[in-house]
Amino acid sequence: MYARTTEAPVLLLGTAHVVDLAGPIRSTLADRPLDGIAVELDAERAQALLAPEGARRGARAGTPLLARLWGRIQRRLGAELGSGAGQEMRVAAEFARERRLPLFLIDDPIRATLASLLTALPVRERVTLLVGAVLGLFVPARTVRSEMDHYADDPIAYTAALREASPTLARVLLDERNEHMADRLASVRARGYGRLAAVVGDAHVAGLSEALRRRGVPVEAIGFAALRAATAPSSSPS
Repeated sequence: MYARTTEAPVLLLGTAHVVDLAGPIRSTLADRPLDGIAVELDAERAQALLAPEGARRGARAGTPLLARLWGRIQRRLGAELGSGAGQEMRVAAEFARERRLPLFLIDDPIRATLASLLTALPVRERVTLLVGAVLGLFVPARTVRSEMDHYADDPIAYTAALREASPTLARVLLDERNEHMADRLASVRARGYGRLAAVVGDAHVAGLSEALRRRGVPVEAIGFAALRAATAPSSSPS
């Protein structure tokens, strides 16, 4: 094994916020000795997502409009796809509670992120974002499944297309947050929690891995495609 826990790699699990990956997330976490679990949430989003349902509705009421739109889209698609929005974060939090592990919130505050995004976006990208958020309220679940298939086939190409279509969006929502989350994970490890698992959206996995390695932190990454494949029914005869 490792002479010191701080030599262990950070385990990054790449998920999709509306796809049911509860089983493979749980089994992957259970397979490893861990000192703590990190999730791609800030305190406000954690309260809205991890609190009891009644408290969740109250917490959502005060969030910014764009965040509420995105949350509504995720909740609808999660229900239609059979998972529930943010289920992967709840599963990670529940696992940490069951194993009496600390849960670390490593994302930037949602309000600061959205303020930075809206300030930085050129008019064209701002209009594209708003139109996309509105259209997302009506997009069929089958379209999302198809897009997930395309993403799983080649996440690097898919992310590159996003960067080309909206470079500012990619910089603020992916690149800057990756750097900040890497700083927080490195800080947690420096405090003695070396054997960490971090559950993040799959679009963050490549950039966050690179950011951690630049900080001298080893990484083991298991992406969305591998986790989703673990949920597929076996084709072998019983």
